[in-house]
Amino acid sequence: MRQIISISLPEDIIKKLKNRIKHSGFASISEYFKYLFEADNNNTISDKELMAAIIESRKEYKKG
Repeated sequence: MRQIISISLPEDIIKKLKNRIKHSGFASISEYFKYLFEADNNNTISDKELMAAIIESRKEYKKG
């Protein structure tokens, strides 16, 4: 089931948004926001993954 979400943006941002959508080949503002959400969701790592990467980096740094 789809739901409608309303957001308020300043006119200058709306113009930039519409221009970006037009030149990027998106069919609609909704399609663009879906793309942004998926891109953000796919690039997010958990706190646990982040801490593991930090610990590993520290070990590598200490080794030289």
